[in-house]
Amino acid sequence: QVQLVESGGGSVQAGGSLRLSCAASRSIPSIYVMGWYRQSPGKKRELVATIISGGRTNYGDFVKGRFTISREDASNTVFLQMNDLKAEDTAVYYCNFVGWDSTSWWGQGTQVTVSS
Repeated sequence: QVQLVESGGGSVQAGGSLRLSCAASRSIPSIYVMGWYRQSPGKKRELVATIISGGRTNYGDFVKGRFTISREDASNTVFLQMNDLKAEDTAVYYCNFVGWDSTSWWGQGTQVTVSS
């Protein structure tokens, strides 16, 4: 079975940057969509960004140009570069892969804490 392993989370002061990564523990033949979601206590999980095979991207409205999603298909990896972090960005960030056959995988989450 495939497991998504996340890394790059941590604590940072407001205005700082973090780079998250998520890679499949085993190779996946084809991945249609790679994405990042986040969830804070008392809130529903929300979309941060997605990137479709071919490079088309979609971002949550709150990003306002601060985040950039990218993917490396050869290594089955998705990245999220987060700049100018704000306190409200504090959350557990989850990566998600969706295959062309609609199979979906989720990471276990990585904590991002932004102090103000």
